[in-house]
Amino acid sequence: MSKDSPAPTPGFLVWRLANKWRVAVDRAVAPLGLTHAQYSVVASLYGMQHAGERPSQRQLADHTGLEALYVSKLARALEAAALVERTRNPRDPRAVQLALTVQGRRVARDAIEVVHELLGQLLEPLGGLDAERTHAFTDDLTALLGVPLAPPAPHGDHTRRGSP
Repeated sequence: MSKDSPAPTPGFLVWRLANKWRVAVDRAVAPLGLTHAQYSVVASLYGMQHAGERPSQRQLADHTGLEALYVSKLARALEAAALVERTRNPRDPRAVQLALTVQGRRVARDAIEVVHELLGQLLEPLGGLDAERTHAFTDDLTALLGVPLAPPAPHGDHTRRGSP
């Protein structure tokens, strides 16, 4: 972005930040054999298991914001790596429950620690993880994520076009 360019839109900045953070997390967890998406699954499972839950793939998809089909694919890959167990829910044979293996819990703890340190670095411009600006930023992001998406407009009925 040159200084002669128009000011970036908030959507463009969120998109750029999301990509920057995804790449940073990918690089940080790669030595543990994980991708950013796999990290999202194992870290979420770790927290959910710690709270006494054994979520279904659907519940984990809802929790992470990932598509259920993608969570299923990630869970199968993590199962092949001996990090996740996938079992049928005894109350609903269509549902697959997920749990971390002993090795999965160990990898998840290590990955959470690595990503926590990374987030401290990434949030340093706001004062670090515990800074007031970081808490306000988190509140703003939470508010934005809470806005429901309107149904898509019919093709050709877009009133404004622009970058993300």
